[in-house]
Amino acid sequence: MIQIAIFLVIGLSILGFVAGRGRASAFSKGRTAAAVRPHSRPNHHGAHVLLWALIPALLVAAASSALVPALVNDAVLSSLPAAQQPQSQMDRAALLEEVSAIASGQSMGGFIEASQSLVPAYKVANTKFNGIAAALAILVAVIGGLFGFSKVRPDFRARTRVERLTMTVLFMASLIAILTTIGIVGSLLFESIRFFGMVSPVEFLFGTHWSPQMSSSGAAAGSYGAIPLFWGTVFIGAIIAMIVAIPFGLMSAIYLTQYAAPKVRSWLKPILELLAGVPTVVYGYFAALTIAPPLRDFAVSIGITGASSESALAAGLVMGVMIIPFVSSMADDSIAAVPQAMRDGSLAMGATPSETIKRVLIPAALPGIVGGVLLAVSRAIGETMIVVMAAGLAANLTANPFASVTTVTTQIVQLMTGDTEFDSPKTLAAFALGLVLFLVTLALNIIALRVVKKYREAYD
Repeated sequence: MIQIAIFLVIGLSILGFVAGRGRASAFSKGRTAAAVRPHSRPNHHGAHVLLWALIPALLVAAASSALVPALVNDAVLSSLPAAQQPQSQMDRAALLEEVSAIASGQSMGGFIEASQSLVPAYKVANTKFNGIAAALAILVAVIGGLFGFSKVRPDFRARTRVERLTMTVLFMASLIAILTTIGIVGSLLFESIRFFGMVSPVEFLFGTHWSPQMSSSGAAAGSYGAIPLFWGTVFIGAIIAMIVAIPFGLMSAIYLTQYAAPKVRSWLKPILELLAGVPTVVYGYFAALTIAPPLRDFAVSIGITGASSESALAAGLVMGVMIIPFVSSMADDSIAAVPQAMRDGSLAMGATPSETIKRVLIPAALPGIVGGVLLAVSRAIGETMIVVMAAGLAANLTANPFASVTTVTTQIVQLMTGDTEFDSPKTLAAFALGLVLFLVTLALNIIALRVVKKYREAYD
């Protein structure tokens, strides 16, 4: 019912826009006796009416969507006799969930005896409160539209009001990223502080054995040394993947900007950037089924012990292919932004094109290239699916690329999967790992943005 009311509100808002615009067009064309020159255009007056009809009604609908379930639940519980009232919050939640599932047709019956008898009361309360909320939203839309329509006059500053509201909406939208970051940091910090109250930060940051265990007493059980996880993250994402991504990405950028014909570039660049749009689970399947078995056979053939079908090398190679577009696009933009006069001057002095690229273009574009590499590293160390499918879950502190290792993100997924108790250090360890990963990624992004900013200031 609320959804129908929202559609009606949108329709009334559009109708208000048309009415306000029509009335403003009348006096702007001189068909009224108004002697004042119109301040705003008809579209501004129409938009002002539309906003007055739409925004308050949507706020009412949003508030109703949050309040109606609580009111329905209270009405359903109040229909039960006092002797049959659930005693705990968990019992009440289970009862109401069963009643809701039966009333919506998702379930034919429930395990709680009283659930079936409460379905009629639930349907009546749900219809009643949703109807009130829908009627209230429509009423607010009508009142708001009439108020906005009453303001349509030649001397009314509709454009100023609309632009001010638009600026407010844009400002609030710009705050979403900041508030989201604050919320993420706050939640990570809160849970991480709880974790470090159970496990020593020194053990967590410098320990070399990772084996968290669930404890019924709530005390720390097992080992929480995260060095193997940090090493696996760096080994796969910042070493092996970068060995693949940096040379191939840089060489492809050089070819596309300096050697490729315009027609060839128009085909190759979009094809290269398609790699960034392939789902990571597809890369994971490719690494696990196509890359890992030949690598294991090769390691066995040359006598390497401990070779596994899940290896850091398989995950790192495929991850490097995945982030080639990040390095290539950033290097492409950086090289293309170098002033043409520098290239022409080098060629005029007798340098060959390859010498110009090595001694002029690459050094001049190096800050932008470095920024792209840092952004690619931050993308690589946050990857999960490829590592889960191709590198395994073993927390090994080894430099053997053919051995199974794991990363921070993989362990976070493992710790948060299944039945979790947020009073256990094993579960809280995921938040501590997430905090470390967040800080590292944030630092890399800040460094990359500063490097790119410095580069742009040099050549803008």
